[in-house]
Amino acid sequence: MSEYSDDYDDDQAVTGADFDAFFREEVDTGEQKRQPVTVCGRRYLLPDSLPLMFTVGMERLQKSADINDVRKMLSPLFGRTALDDWAEDGMTDRQFRIVLVYAAANVRAPGSLTMQGAAELHDKQEAEKSAGGKAPAPNRAARRKKNGKRRSSGKR
Repeated sequence: MSEYSDDYDDDQAVTGADFDAFFREEVDTGEQKRQPVTVCGRRYLLPDSLPLMFTVGMERLQKSADINDVRKMLSPLFGRTALDDWAEDGMTDRQFRIVLVYAAANVRAPGSLTMQGAAELHDKQEAEKSAGGKAPAPNRAARRKKNGKRRSSGKR
């Protein structure tokens, strides 16, 4: 296993990968579409790609109850004061989570998910969580309809 080191000998180094050069060349010079969004009366412009700090912050939130972790996670997308601003404006937990679903999808592909779609996706995910990770079973009438035929009760 190799370790990171600033101390290396150029004479002994094998030509390696230069990701910095690669990423500079890979950057599209054309202007990428960025999704504008208004939340609690404030207008934000989502970044053109999902910042690593947002992804790392989402992972931290799975194991943390620290409000500062939420602030750090939101900062790359909405700025440092967004959480406090939204809370002061009366945003609910559900609304907050829908904004996150919407933002994450539309940073990756602007215009790919509507607010209604984000709400439906959020509600579906929450229903699956409350059902123990499984989608709720269809009710009896829906199961019968799906099979296409009535079954006998066995009584004659």
